[in-house]
Amino acid sequence: MRKHSFAACLAVFLFFSFATAQSVQKAEVTVGLNEAFFDALLDSVFQNLDPPRFTIAQEKTGLDDLVASFLGGPSETPSTCDESVKLLREINGVRTAVRFREGRIYVPLAFSGNYEPPFVGCVEFTGWAETNIDLEVDQTGQRLVGRVRVVNVNLNGTGGIGGTMIAKLLQRSIDKNMNPIEIMKFDKLSFLLPIPNSGTLRMKATGVQSDVANGSLNIKVAYEFSKP
Repeated sequence: MRKHSFAACLAVFLFFSFATAQSVQKAEVTVGLNEAFFDALLDSVFQNLDPPRFTIAQEKTGLDDLVASFLGGPSETPSTCDESVKLLREINGVRTAVRFREGRIYVPLAFSGNYEPPFVGCVEFTGWAETNIDLEVDQTGQRLVGRVRVVNVNLNGTGGIGGTMIAKLLQRSIDKNMNPIEIMKFDKLSFLLPIPNSGTLRMKATGVQSDVANGSLNIKVAYEFSKP
């Protein structure tokens, strides 16, 4: 009797395991984005839209206020300096671009801007920033995000003077206004797939992995196929 009961339970277990395996299938789709794609995208942005601009005024530390207070208080003359950084397509041979090198996403950013130190007046500057984008999966938000990290800032005509200060201001502005950058959400990658003369399948994105190769970014999306 026990043998028959065990055999019956085993048969039920195998049936449900087989049925589950048949009803949900898994697959992986790889999307490749190369440097030429981002070059065309950036060309379109700078040709058709206003150049991206980052305000750095509110990112200044309290040091400016402290110095102004010590030296007699801030000037009563309203300032016309907007204290911002504007991205440019190119400056002095350096182009704003997205490059994939040695497993990293390297993004040189050409820019111009202005800044107003205490009692100095509005100082204009140009240069380019060395930045990296780190990709990570936000499991809570079910999305792939990127974080821009400013590595170094090279100012033109200053011999490197002031680059560290601008880099800090730019990083704080990016952290406040941009980071993290949402690249894709899992639910936006999920959809219903109608099969002619058969029915409909649900393609549900369950995970994302990224792989940076020389010259391209490969995004692998894991899918589950099931009946709605």
